[in-house]
Amino acid sequence: MEEREIARLLECLGCGPELRGHILAVRRVALRIADSLNALVDRRLVELGAIYHDIGRTKTHGINHAVVGAEMARQWGVDERIIRIVERHIGAGISKEEAETLGLPPRDYIPETLEEKIVAYADNLIDGDREVSYEEALERFKRVLGPDHPSVERFIKMHHELEDLR
Repeated sequence: MEEREIARLLECLGCGPELRGHILAVRRVALRIADSLNALVDRRLVELGAIYHDIGRTKTHGINHAVVGAEMARQWGVDERIIRIVERHIGAGISKEEAETLGLPPRDYIPETLEEKIVAYADNLIDGDREVSYEEALERFKRVLGPDHPSVERFIKMHHELEDLR
């Protein structure tokens, strides 16, 4: 899909200009990562997952935007694989125990498939609509969550896993 088409679609879905800019930036980075991997990856699934990943932000900017977005996508009849990307993209994943403390439905939100990991990782490399380095993203994780938070370790692991596939 061309960015103009995607931007129009996102606008029709209720995404404002800042959210559209963010989603398009995540899509570009996610596709670049997918293209750089020496692994079999469903590029179309990565693209669609990146396009839909923050659709829940049209309703809420809380951590539950992933759950809200997944439910919206379900109502629209979106492929379940894309729905899982939407649901599992938050942070570097959230465990069932962490989800319960955050008030989310009690289940794991940790990316499992390569496509889920690519979109989650790409999302973390975007600040607004600006791409940041892995090091800058890691420092943001540590600053916001604390250096010993499980998401910090998950982000580092995700980075190394994707790097090892190049």
